[in-house]
Amino acid sequence: MELSKIATEWAKAEVFSSRFFILFAMLFLAASVGFWQLGKTETAKAYIFPALIAGILLLAIGLGIFFTNKSRVASFAPAYTSDPVSFVNSEITRTEKSIGEYRTIVFKVIPLIIVVASLLIVFLDTPRWRAISITTISLMVVILWVDSNANARIEAYQKQLKTAKASGIDSSAE
Repeated sequence: MELSKIATEWAKAEVFSSRFFILFAMLFLAASVGFWQLGKTETAKAYIFPALIAGILLLAIGLGIFFTNKSRVASFAPAYTSDPVSFVNSEITRTEKSIGEYRTIVFKVIPLIIVVASLLIVFLDTPRWRAISITTISLMVVILWVDSNANARIEAYQKQLKTAKASGIDSSAE
């Protein structure tokens, strides 16, 4: 399979993945509106702003990934056609950077945030802090879930790029 098609499929999978961020953003925003409209207790009212902020953050992440990779889909074929070696080298460099960021942020920082938020639930007994902590944990779980799948995809994509580079880039195009 031609590398530009592999790259395009990867970018399309990222666009699809971004829709999960957008879906969960809508759920958090709906929850915020629900707590605002229906919340009678202090605890229910405490969830309004944390859920709103989580929804806005997920929406920003989802739209950012969507538009970034949507533009990449169209640029892969011309970039590969003009200079396949440069294309593969730049994609390998980009994937290595992304994998490093996943290792740091997704697999170290996010679990640490979950632990801190869990401890806040135990040690801070106000409804506002509990709502913030529970919403933070929910937000981080969504990010961890979607990004762990994205990490697996980018590692597979990088492996295909390195295989094509090792076997000669021109021979990988069929």
